[in-house]
Amino acid sequence: MKLTPGERLVRCLTGQSVDRIPFGVGLGWAPWGQTMARWEQELGRKIDLAKELGFDPGFAFPAAHFGFLPAFEETVISEDADFIITRDGRGITVKNRRDGMSMPDFLDHPIKTEADWEQVKVERLDPNVPRVTEDWPAFRARLARTGEAVQVGTFPWGVFGTIRDLLGVEETLLAFYDRPAMIKDMMQHMTTIWLGIYEEIARHVRIDHLHIWEDMSGRQGSLISPAMVEEFMMPCYDRITAFARRAGVRVVSVDTDGYCGQLVPVMMRHGINMFMPFEVQAGNDIFDFRQRYPTLGIWGGLDKRALADNAGPAAIDREVDKARMMLRQHRFVPMFDHLIPPDVPWEHFQYAARRFKELCYTMQGESVCP
Repeated sequence: MKLTPGERLVRCLTGQSVDRIPFGVGLGWAPWGQTMARWEQELGRKIDLAKELGFDPGFAFPAAHFGFLPAFEETVISEDADFIITRDGRGITVKNRRDGMSMPDFLDHPIKTEADWEQVKVERLDPNVPRVTEDWPAFRARLARTGEAVQVGTFPWGVFGTIRDLLGVEETLLAFYDRPAMIKDMMQHMTTIWLGIYEEIARHVRIDHLHIWEDMSGRQGSLISPAMVEEFMMPCYDRITAFARRAGVRVVSVDTDGYCGQLVPVMMRHGINMFMPFEVQAGNDIFDFRQRYPTLGIWGGLDKRALADNAGPAAIDREVDKARMMLRQHRFVPMFDHLIPPDVPWEHFQYAARRFKELCYTMQGESVCP
């Protein structure tokens, strides 16, 4: 059988037979901006990764406004030779290095009090305001041309993740104890907005993948207890997965950095069937997850550190072997465990792409047909 790229990806993640394994799909095949700049300097030319390395298409995203509407005005607050401080459309003030060689420093957040929340609910988060902006004839023509599957939900929209960004990490964690009613209202209100968007999109195209971005874990595990996940978040997940069942959505996924072992069993009980990106240095072992959760779609879990300057082909080959073993157990798409950092030379990344493409195109029989 010959599958479209989108159908191949969805079927692979859900344990159905495929003609081959999807290749080069997901954030774990995407470089940081600084990484791309390094590669283009090394090669002395611009690079189109998908064309250069033969990556498969990923998911197509219908255009919609998932957050504040109207957004806050994006403003440069101050800048010097090394740093720039800006306020973005979500009202978050961040300090960034101009060379992009560090994580942003979050300085201020738009919601500090219950009154702030009530104000933005009225002024910027009205669920009745039209939010889907897609040109549907053009979008359907794109799908016919590319064979992509359709995804709704992406960074930075999640039941915990979005609230954390609006309040700040420390204030969010304190608010679970000090202002629990506000946290629950924020989560439910944002879920109402997103479900309205999903319902509108589902009237125009089939949705194949519904994604929830959370980033709610560190090396030690979840930032909140499983009991809190169950109490605060899972009522929203139940609403989301009920929509997914009604709409025939086959993949419902969660993205969280850090160790996700505490989250997987809770969220699977509420309809989640795929996780990503399984950061290796945070302690995620995808073989362990596969043994414990045979029906879980796993996207990622290959150690990006194998690509670094001080690693190389032997380390990359070990990750290829790891992927081969995972593919024999199904419901796995090979991907490195996050964006590719600037310590990765083009030579190593190109070698990895070649080895993984060979794997994805040549594994047959036991790996392809469950």
